[in-house]
Amino acid sequence: MADEARKLLIVEDDRGLQKQLRWCFDGYDVSVAEDRESALGELRRHEPAVVLQDLGLPPDPEGVSEGFKTLQEILQTRPATKVIVVTGNETPENALKAVGFGAYDFYQKPVDVDVLQLLVERAFTLHELEAENRRLAREQARSPLEGVIAVSPPMQELCRKVEKIAAVDVTTLLLGESGTGKEVFAKALHGLSPRAEHRFIAINCAAIPENLLESELFGYEKGAYTGAHKQTPGKIELADGGTLLLDEIGDMPPALQAKLLRFLQERTVERIGGRKEIPVDVRVVCATNQDLQQLIADGRFREDLYYRISEVTLKIPPLRDREGCRVVLARHFLDVHAKGMNKQLRGLSDDGVDAIQRHAWPGNVRELENRIKGAVAISDGPMVTADDLGLVAGTVQHKLPTLREVRDEAERRAVIDALAAADGNVSRAAKLLGVSRPTVYDLVQRHEITVPAAEAQT
Repeated sequence: MADEARKLLIVEDDRGLQKQLRWCFDGYDVSVAEDRESALGELRRHEPAVVLQDLGLPPDPEGVSEGFKTLQEILQTRPATKVIVVTGNETPENALKAVGFGAYDFYQKPVDVDVLQLLVERAFTLHELEAENRRLAREQARSPLEGVIAVSPPMQELCRKVEKIAAVDVTTLLLGESGTGKEVFAKALHGLSPRAEHRFIAINCAAIPENLLESELFGYEKGAYTGAHKQTPGKIELADGGTLLLDEIGDMPPALQAKLLRFLQERTVERIGGRKEIPVDVRVVCATNQDLQQLIADGRFREDLYYRISEVTLKIPPLRDREGCRVVLARHFLDVHAKGMNKQLRGLSDDGVDAIQRHAWPGNVRELENRIKGAVAISDGPMVTADDLGLVAGTVQHKLPTLREVRDEAERRAVIDALAAADGNVSRAAKLLGVSRPTVYDLVQRHEITVPAAEAQT
């Protein structure tokens, strides 16, 4: 274990017990504090992985109020720290209260050195495992695309496609529901391309009135219409050398579709009120949450424009189809917004994770981030709960099955299917499964499987 992970802080006002505990844990990097203020100072200075803390601290050595305040402030300052509360107070309610505040464990005096050493070693081991899990989660979520967290196979495959086409000047169409991150992928395409040093310009075709969209895209000459007081280049010109994102392309008016098609064919623009054709070197990326094929069938979108903008089409899966992504994204957003609001939060509670896993997320990643941001703002900590998120967890808490449970269920299903296929004949079932008859009998007994009546024919 790394040196940092072996740092132990002992918060105890009894000098004799301090000395005993120092001797007990001489293999660790031990620091000692006698009260709340010095404990927090040592915590910030040494950042120990584990804290042994007495509940009876001055100025209330006979009570527990100061001890609970110290426990809460330790966990607010360093949420990942494992605090083992040690006290002579025999009230069991204090043990439950300490664990409720976030203590890792609770130990009653008098001190049994062997038991306490075991508790401390287990706390260090758990701290190390959690740190490794966080590191692996970051590694797993790491993507070559800036701003993209890709855990599920479909998202990782999408990232690989983006990497492949980024270097090639092909017009790209991004399809996906609202809130799936189409603009994030467009920026990733730009960032990985040779155009990365130039501008990335985005325009939402659905957010700008039809009578203004043409001038926004193509620009206008001075005097082209009332209010045109100066020559103004459009977004397409401004993106020269870089990338232009046409978001919600399905909402572009038919008249502008024709003008956009001409630009894509000729790669020149003509400002409103102008006569000069201006060459523009720009990569065009389009995005929509609509079914363009249906819009074509309805006569609302040009088929020839569709083929121009979809030289490569990338489909971004909705959040509900990204296995493993929801909780990873939620923890990422929690870290970002907790830091932004200067709040110390340890993560998601079990019911919070359950609620996130169960929710359908019709608003996709945008909805998830907004929920997390709101939850961080109202949470009293130390964990963000389902109630903070405004979501309802299942009445029976959803838990991931262990590997043993998955294996046992698979074995049970396979044996049942084999016995059914073999009409209850164990010998034939064993051949189908590729195991011996005694193995089948063992599996039948272990999983409490009822063997069909034809078993007598074995």
